[in-house]
Amino acid sequence: MRTYRQLFRTPEFTALFATLSGQVAAGTVAGIGLGTLVYAATDSPLLSALSMFGASFAQLVGAATLLSWADRVPPRAALTGLAGFAAVTTALLAVPGLPIAALFAVIFAQGLAASVGGGVRYGLLAEILPADGYILGRSLLNMSVGAMQIGGFAVGGALVAAVSPRGALLVGAGLQVVSALVARFGLSRRAPRAADRPSVRATWRGNRQVWQPGVYIAMWVPNGLIVGCEALFVPYSPAAASVLFVTAAIGMLAGDAIAGRFVPPRLRFRLSGPLRWLLAAPYLLFFLEPPLPVAAAVAGVASVGYGATLLLQDRLLATTPEPLHGQALGLFGSGLLAMQAVGATLGGLVAQYVAPGTAMGILAIGSLLVSLALFVARVAPRRRPVLEPAGAVAR
Repeated sequence: MRTYRQLFRTPEFTALFATLSGQVAAGTVAGIGLGTLVYAATDSPLLSALSMFGASFAQLVGAATLLSWADRVPPRAALTGLAGFAAVTTALLAVPGLPIAALFAVIFAQGLAASVGGGVRYGLLAEILPADGYILGRSLLNMSVGAMQIGGFAVGGALVAAVSPRGALLVGAGLQVVSALVARFGLSRRAPRAADRPSVRATWRGNRQVWQPGVYIAMWVPNGLIVGCEALFVPYSPAAASVLFVTAAIGMLAGDAIAGRFVPPRLRFRLSGPLRWLLAAPYLLFFLEPPLPVAAAVAGVASVGYGATLLLQDRLLATTPEPLHGQALGLFGSGLLAMQAVGATLGGLVAQYVAPGTAMGILAIGSLLVSLALFVARVAPRRRPVLEPAGAVAR
């Protein structure tokens, strides 16, 4: 499978693509409304940020306790039910007078549900597409996520300005309902990939089975630290941060397209390392506080390196038993979002003491050091001499 046209000819891919696109658009539109609503009620930038991104931390809890559900529930029923749950809870967030504590409890519940949803969704993708089509399909889904986020932030901002933050939340809830209907009537009924019962113990056991430190750390940490750089675009250029966000999104879309469409399978794992270097190295220029045009070009070029994460998923699937594909991909997704939230938090903390550009350069160095450590850990065993025991016979 080599072209995007072939993907849409595959039964059910179009429905899965539309379901994900609708959910991402819904989450983005609702997120900007929620952040605005919380800031107006609390006058707290921290609480506003946590209302938009704090669900990522809840996904870590879900990854440790609920991920076994990803392979043990019928995919169509799960995706329909999760979109319906998101619609109800998003509408609940729009209720006037909802206490802040209750609001964050709802956000936490949404994060727990999302930790299972990612595993179900991408496990189903691996079922729908042949083995050689997964990376191409995932690259197209990633591009859809980027496009929906760009459009969602624009529409959400317009709704907040023209209607109200609660209006944006209700539109987000409506989009979730549409996604639920698309999943229900566009996907086929399938049996769960695994037959045993889901439980916390099954989640722990599955996580131990799929855990590959080198692969997961490579997918999570360099990526998350660079998201921390992007979290500083607003303080770096308050009047033109949108330019930086847009060029970074364009670079990410280009990286996913190149990685999914043009990199042959035999080179995927080999090229993931250079792409991680590309993801971080350009941000070292921010130590020099470049002007906006240069900064935008740097962000765009660097974001092509996000394609490394896509290529590493091919390695993850190839080394994971098929009945655990959903759990492995769910663990990847939850850990990635959590690490991105950690990176954004670290970026904000460092920028309390140094200039935003300097903080971005420091995070880039951290990302490069992690990639270097992973490279050394992979290469060192190949160079270690094999010691023969005394008296051994050479063969």
